[in-house]
Amino acid sequence: MPSQSSARHVGDPLSGPHATSRTGVVWDVLRQALLDRSRRTGSASLDVLDMGGGSGSFAVPVAGLGHRVTVVDPSPDALFALERRAAERGVAHAVRGVQGDTHDVLEVAGRGAFDLVLCHGVLEYVDDPAAGLLAVAGALRPSGGTLSLLTAGVGGAVLARALAGRFTEARTALAAPTGRWGTGDPVPYRFTVARLTTLVTGAGLVPGQVHGVRIFADLLPGTLLDGASDGVEALAGLEAEAAVHPAFQAVAGQLHVLAELPGEA
Repeated sequence: MPSQSSARHVGDPLSGPHATSRTGVVWDVLRQALLDRSRRTGSASLDVLDMGGGSGSFAVPVAGLGHRVTVVDPSPDALFALERRAAERGVAHAVRGVQGDTHDVLEVAGRGAFDLVLCHGVLEYVDDPAAGLLAVAGALRPSGGTLSLLTAGVGGAVLARALAGRFTEARTALAAPTGRWGTGDPVPYRFTVARLTTLVTGAGLVPGQVHGVRIFADLLPGTLLDGASDGVEALAGLEAEAAVHPAFQAVAGQLHVLAELPGEA
């Protein structure tokens, strides 16, 4: 099974020519979630857990906003890269990397210790997504916290296989409970909006608005936007507007949802 870090498909929001179009929706939602949580707690500096955070593509920018971030990842190489990236960005004091996965996250990071938890590109690769999400949710403070969940979407895989002329694989992914297109599929699980919200409620969380991510970006040839900053910006705007429409969520490469742990007055 691929490691949770190596399997992630989210880019560094601070680098890469197509980063804005690919991750802009998630970052817009995440920045607002951090602000909302800070207002609720009365603290400008939150404790954030990035589960399967790899080399820190989300953790380092979050630390740059003034928060304390713990990254749990099974890969020592990824954690070494995290340390280097945090040092280069001047936030090494605010980023802590520990080796682990969803099985031992509460032991290595702490139960009930975090205001906000990121679980991006992880549930696709754990043996039991429901158990994995329940463990990750256990890291939220009992008084209330926010979970940012990003997973692979079934519809995006079906559409991509069909556009590649692999119609049988597209039909297989559409029908399979796991959303896989065949034995060679490197992603063990993909999710629909309904299944994702069911997992969230099963973990004792209240799901918020769902956003479709990478609706168009993954279907376009990279050369189409190379050197065209106005095209990248226009695509990012299109992705943002389409993200909240159920019809486009159904064909998105990824699905993102914010969920709240009840507990605050």
